[in-house]
Amino acid sequence: MKFILIPFLICCSLSQAIAQTTFKDPDVFLRKGEQVPQVLLVGSFHFNYPGLDAHKTTEEDKINIYSKKRQLELQELLDYISKFNPTKIMVEAGKNTGYLFANYKAYKNGTEKLRASETSQIGMRLVNRFNLDTIYGVDAPSLLYELQLKKDTSSPETYIDTITKRHYFGGEDKISKRYYKYYRYKDQVEVNTTLLQSFKYMNSEKALNRGFGAYIAGGQFTSDANEGPDALSMLWLNRNLRIFRNIQKIENTKNDRILVLFGAGHVPILKWLFECTPEYELVEFNNL
Repeated sequence: MKFILIPFLICCSLSQAIAQTTFKDPDVFLRKGEQVPQVLLVGSFHFNYPGLDAHKTTEEDKINIYSKKRQLELQELLDYISKFNPTKIMVEAGKNTGYLFANYKAYKNGTEKLRASETSQIGMRLVNRFNLDTIYGVDAPSLLYELQLKKDTSSPETYIDTITKRHYFGGEDKISKRYYKYYRYKDQVEVNTTLLQSFKYMNSEKALNRGFGAYIAGGQFTSDANEGPDALSMLWLNRNLRIFRNIQKIENTKNDRILVLFGAGHVPILKWLFECTPEYELVEFNNL
């Protein structure tokens, strides 16, 4: 009995020692106590409904951002976002954002409306509110899109051509049909609630994650071979990685507070990238 008990006691002692071990936070090594820029991701629907996304909003589910009601709601949304006190604003636009400022100057002069897009209605209004001297366009095309543009139409068809031709979003499978109903519900949320309420909903963790789930849970992503994963990685994931890289390229300081305003579909991937890197500290939209 004594010989059995001794090993048992040794094992118990080792287990207690392991349980009491305090492991170091990785940022002890990676941030070393240094302050890093804060980032706020704001996912939005497109106020001007350009119709470029796979899901098309019906006319009855579109809002008029110029209406008195929506402009009052917009001020409430801007007041909420302003709690972050942004020092840099980055939006879903190309590097040349001069057209945004041209429209803004005309708006200030009383000769034009501020454009209906969220880049203007949110981005430019915040530029004005915080007296910032610029706005950063950090959008990017995907690798698959660029390869398609450079394609020599006289050359034989390649694997890239094959996956470019197919549409890797949605479908007639069960889960895709459920997503169509979910998108219609989200459209109606935007119609029937205030802008701040709908933004809080679309920027909640589960709504963001399930939004990305549409790309991987059904449709043509679930191809028998690798066409689905290959197309998604070269199209949607690649585009967002390039967007993230564009953000990294912009010089910042440890005291910067960077607001990144994009279509909500981009946010799950960007959120994951910002959570992984020690270069930034992510601030949750619903925790402002």
